Amino acid sequence: MASKVVYLGDELSAAGFRLAGVAARVPPDGEEALWLQAAMQEAQVVLVGVRCAAAMPPGALEGALASRSPLVMVIPGFDGAPAPGDPAVKVRRLLGVEA
Repeated sequence: MASKVVYLGDELSAAGFRLAGVAARVPPDGEEALWLQAAMQEAQVVLVGVRCAAAMPPGALEGALASRSPLVMVIPGFDGAPAPGDPAVKVRRLLGVEA
């Protein structure tokens, strides 16, 4: 396995990651889980944009997040959208701070 980072997500974020030297890819709609599996075969760290993660079948993403290697992380989008299941969002909603 190569020692590199791969980003999967939206075009705008991918452009920023490319500037930082990260292998960035924008999966076509419906193929996000396939691209995640391919990225996991070649990288030690896989960063998945929140919208890309939301488009994946839950089982595919959960399995990847639970794997010990490579490290897979869901990261916020350029607009600050939180990762799915972010506990901070749930707490703010329960407290009535956020709708």
